[in-house]
Amino acid sequence: MRAFQVPALDTPPSLTNIAVPTPVEGEVALKIEACGLNFADLLMAKGTYQDTPAAPFTLGLEVCGTVTALGAGVTHPAIGTRVAVFGGQGGLAEAGVFPAALCRAVPAGMTSEQAAGFQVAYGTSHLALTRRAKLQRGETLLVLGAAGGVGLTAVEIGKAMGARVIAVARGAEKMAVAKAAGADHVFDASGDITAQVRALGGADVVYDPVGGDAFTAAMRATNREGRIVVIGFASGNVPQVPANHLLVKNITLIGFYWGGYLKFNPTALTDSMGDLLDWYAAGRLQPHVSHVLPLDQAADALELLRSRKRTGKVVVTP
Repeated sequence: MRAFQVPALDTPPSLTNIAVPTPVEGEVALKIEACGLNFADLLMAKGTYQDTPAAPFTLGLEVCGTVTALGAGVTHPAIGTRVAVFGGQGGLAEAGVFPAALCRAVPAGMTSEQAAGFQVAYGTSHLALTRRAKLQRGETLLVLGAAGGVGLTAVEIGKAMGARVIAVARGAEKMAVAKAAGADHVFDASGDITAQVRALGGADVVYDPVGGDAFTAAMRATNREGRIVVIGFASGNVPQVPANHLLVKNITLIGFYWGGYLKFNPTALTDSMGDLLDWYAAGRLQPHVSHVLPLDQAADALELLRSRKRTGKVVVTP
């Protein structure tokens, strides 16, 4: 079968032929229908992600596919079930094996492309805003990188939770996408974020997948007793935080890594995903996929993430 693999950490990933994997105990085999891309895939390809597997490995953290075989001890999901799963690797391929316990049946009305890009983006924003930031109805949520894969879901989930949402995105097209997702106010990332947010009364919660100068500007606009959730560093710049500013304004700085919960509290992830699928079934969420590319264009798909020439999710279909 074809797979988009990293042969070595100092070698660019490429499409290659490998043996079709067989599920072992606790696993299911999937015919992969779609794979959602994430910024983490770019980091894994360079060997700089915190959970980079040993090379060679196949990129692609999250997939949607149909169960074709069961490993020993597995009784469900049944063969023929369409499921979504976060496997951490192996998604950019025609088939793969994944832990059965992490598979979730996909609602009938959800496309495979939507399902493949649903888990990381929505799961990150939901757990970050509910469990970590404890966002309250009526509070002001500032979302940086608001048209990106996770940022756009933070806008949507924040609005669904009853917050006033301020979105920051770069360029008119991305600003329009954030506005359509429910943002009450939208600002261009090239402007004076601090002044614009302060003029609206400041932010109670900041959701930051960007880092760099945007983090600094957002922190200056954070209200007393505000919470800043650190999601990632898409800018490539990890900010150095002046702790005295946190002290003076009683600001809480919160780290959040969605994938880490697989190791120490997987129940939090499954409970969160259950809530999100209920929200989707009720029509409260509208997943946004801006690009769908075939497997032989996986490198181009990753470039869309690297160059920030996409909104929402990029999905690859074998």
